[in-house]
Amino acid sequence: MAKDYKKLLPSLDMSRLPRHVGIIMDGNGRWAKQHSRPRLYGHREGAKSIRQVVELGVELGLKYLTFYAFSTENWNRPEDEVKGLLKLLKEKLIKEIPELNEQNIYVQFIGSEINLEAEYLAEIRAVAAKTHQNTGMVVNIAFNYGGRLEIIEAIKKLKPEDVNSLGPDNFGQYLWTKGQPDPDLIIRSSGEKRLSNFLLWQSAYSEIYITETLWPDFGKVEMIKALQDYQSRNRRYGGLG
Repeated sequence: MAKDYKKLLPSLDMSRLPRHVGIIMDGNGRWAKQHSRPRLYGHREGAKSIRQVVELGVELGLKYLTFYAFSTENWNRPEDEVKGLLKLLKEKLIKEIPELNEQNIYVQFIGSEINLEAEYLAEIRAVAAKTHQNTGMVVNIAFNYGGRLEIIEAIKKLKPEDVNSLGPDNFGQYLWTKGQPDPDLIIRSSGEKRLSNFLLWQSAYSEIYITETLWPDFGKVEMIKALQDYQSRNRRYGGLG
């Protein structure tokens, strides 16, 4: 099935690809349950889908991909699952660094430092920094991320003299995605129909694509289907179509 994506590539208008795609990776736990495996196994399989999407992003020349890896609400999950997720994130990142560098990919974490051990935070930042000489596609890992918290943290950065000049066009410079375009497309797997506190400010005019496919089953074919759907839409930004 993975090879079939090549047949779909000609259907895409390469001049109308989204600059920035955000992905809410949902359904790892349900996938694991369907396969009678522990939840962490589902997360490990989901990591393979990230690789598939990144590979396609490089092939298509996408500029920005943002993966919702761990939310501020995920701390409410069972302790063993949380520990497993944190370990998995670091292990996968370290393993993938050589190939990420080979593909000229720039990796960065966006999110809060709250609840994270300083040593762990320093380790994952140091690993990601090994890609910071790269000039290709930017991969954001939204880790310990919450959209509401991001807005609050942005407000805290404001100086009194900044307030009068603050507006929708410049507020983004205070966000964790500073310097990046807002996502043109947000994809959510597993059929859930909500943003779940993901890129709340940035997604004001994002197109939203929802698929019933559980994240571990989401690969290059599913990604192209999402891009096809995006290109079928007329983006009006509040104006007349």
